[in-house]
Amino acid sequence: MTIRRVTADERLTTSFPLAAYAFESSPLGAARVEEFRDYLPYHQGNTTLAVEENGETLAAASAIPMRQNLRGSVLSMAGVAGVATHPLARRQGHVRGLLHQLLDEMRDEGHQLTALYPFRPSFYARFGYIGLPKPRTVAFTPADLGSLVGAELPGEVGWERIRAGYPAWRAFTERCLAERHGFSIFPDYRDAGLRDRDEHWLLTARVDGEVTGVLTYRIDGHGGTLIGNELLVADPLARTLLLQFFARHVDQVDRVTVQVPPDELPELWRTDLDVHVEARAGRPGSSAPMARLLSLDALSGLSAGPGRVRVELTGDRWLAGSHLLDGTTGALELLPDDSARLPTATLTAAGLSALAYGVLDPAELPLRGLGDVPADAAAELRGIFPRAVPYLFADF
Repeated sequence: MTIRRVTADERLTTSFPLAAYAFESSPLGAARVEEFRDYLPYHQGNTTLAVEENGETLAAASAIPMRQNLRGSVLSMAGVAGVATHPLARRQGHVRGLLHQLLDEMRDEGHQLTALYPFRPSFYARFGYIGLPKPRTVAFTPADLGSLVGAELPGEVGWERIRAGYPAWRAFTERCLAERHGFSIFPDYRDAGLRDRDEHWLLTARVDGEVTGVLTYRIDGHGGTLIGNELLVADPLARTLLLQFFARHVDQVDRVTVQVPPDELPELWRTDLDVHVEARAGRPGSSAPMARLLSLDALSGLSAGPGRVRVELTGDRWLAGSHLLDGTTGALELLPDDSARLPTATLTAAGLSALAYGVLDPAELPLRGLGDVPADAAAELRGIFPRAVPYLFADF
């Protein structure tokens, strides 16, 4: 049994069939298998590893070279995807070996972070991943937005097919990457699939010619639903401009659905808006994302609050040792342990990742089995890593 990196065309007979069996309806028709070749350009820069025995692929996993904002710093991130095992080879440790080698290679290539959507969160928790909040799905009727129809708002809304508007959409996601904690985007070759399939309309909110909001969407039929993807806006005006566009569909669709960041509050968008907001996390099929630090270099220079603490890292393949974290200058410094008398916390990789991403308070870590954090160390860590709500935009 061996683990090897497969070439682009080899994906057609190795990783693609396994991923299709794991995540699609099955068995596949001949037409669907033929479509696999069309996907190759959108995987060209991925790293795909496969476990093989006697010429048969037993398991496969891929890493997508992405970028993610961590507390204001844009870092290289490996998005793990397509993790699948042959149905007769499951529960034999193949994925464990694959992930170890895949993350080893990604770390060696300079990726400081990694994220994924798990088939089972508890499985990936063993690899140091910690859960992130899931984006919300918002549903409402355009009739409740009637007061916006005649409102005079500064700015305008652009409407075109995504193929034509793709450069504006991509540029705005780059802006979000630079400004929003947790935001991540695919490489150009992957996102180009949205453009090439050309299956969505694109809305853009513009003020003084500058794009301040975007949404891709489609309509499933007259009297049906306007199905929006991620509602990305820079400010309340951009959101209101897009809501006004929805209001003009009152005689065409019965319902509007959009995806919003986990810190968005749609129930406050408008008075008397009958809105349903949902974030269901379950398995299989609807897990919340997970992420972790893959290198301690990710911490160096991060925006930080005041605090000084020693952290001893334990039980992890990639993060280890005793380190002094110093946020007193506002930019986090990772220093060698100088044996000074400082508050000390013992953390797992998941515990440190939870603090860096801002999803857990230090006092929660011992309750989750993610470390030993005395009160004095908790106070310092709370200062260095204030709570934050990450928004993992890309769904891979």
